[in-house]
Amino acid sequence: MNQKVKNLIQKLGEAIHESVSESEHIAGVVKNIREQGFDVLLMLEATIGLNEVEAESDEPQPLQLTAGETIDGPFTHNDLNFLKSLRISLPEDPKSDSNSQPAD
Repeated sequence: MNQKVKNLIQKLGEAIHESVSESEHIAGVVKNIREQGFDVLLMLEATIGLNEVEAESDEPQPLQLTAGETIDGPFTHNDLNFLKSLRISLPEDPKSDSNSQPAD
């Protein structure tokens, strides 16, 4: 990753911090909590993920998940990466699941 992108990510983190610090709504809620007799320690963690934008073709392409595994559908490669970062897996294709077929 080049230095310019690293600087932009740093600026994004600072902007998020500044937005939370200066939020009147957050300050009001914190004040209400303190009025109830509690001290407030607010710690936020932000994960910033970057994916290089790839040129999109007009025709949908099957997406490569792992070696030899592909998926057709409305998800882009970036969508799948985002879902994986949240530890969300896509359901198996029901056509390929032999357990979903009733036995004769």
